[in-house]
Amino acid sequence: MLIINADDFGKNKLTTNRIISCWKQDSVTSTSAMVFMEDSYRAADLAKENNIDVGLHLNYTEKFSSQINNHLLSEYHNKIIRFLNQNKYNFIIYNPTLRNAFEYVYHMQVEEFERIYGNSASHINGHHHMHLCTNMLIEKIIPKGQKVRRNFTYARGEKNLLNRLYRRFIDNFLVKMYFTTDYLFSLSETLNFGRLEQVIELAKTSVVELETHPGEEADFKWLTENIKFLKNLNFEKGTYSQL
Repeated sequence: MLIINADDFGKNKLTTNRIISCWKQDSVTSTSAMVFMEDSYRAADLAKENNIDVGLHLNYTEKFSSQINNHLLSEYHNKIIRFLNQNKYNFIIYNPTLRNAFEYVYHMQVEEFERIYGNSASHINGHHHMHLCTNMLIEKIIPKGQKVRRNFTYARGEKNLLNRLYRRFIDNFLVKMYFTTDYLFSLSETLNFGRLEQVIELAKTSVVELETHPGEEADFKWLTENIKFLKNLNFEKGTYSQL
């Protein structure tokens, strides 16, 4: 099965509109939504109207763009943003001073998602993949048994050995705790590496997620120009709800 997931639903009107357009043309099968953002409420209404499978796109790296009346949420969220954005390697560092912040911000985003969507998220992933930062994993903040996005899949030579070993270690932890796909690829990297044929072959015998960002011009262009190709795939396209 191939899951074609569109990230950043609700981030802004452009992104929301493009994801809805892709959904209506069957070029994506699901989406993951950001809460507390400028278009979150409208996105939730559109998702319910179009019966879209929606996950939660946890946000720990970008400031909320809607009005937040919870001072503690804003304070904790801003502290996490400063820590994670300070250095690109900080996501692998456990910060005990942010233990309560990560847990509180997680639960507030989950509660907001359930409030505006009227149900639980079909799956959980993270903006810039920070659902896999060390604080989240050590504290096991996402409850066991959830459907969670894994690390990107890379072949030998695409990343250094240490990078690939670290990803493998985290993925081994994820499969023991959560339901996840067998592989994860980014549409942009798949096209850049010329690996689309490999992704298609894997999806014939495994569960593969293809992560897309229709808010970005290149991804949106490819998804709208290859509708016929995606419709004619001779295997199932599905959602995290089917895992």
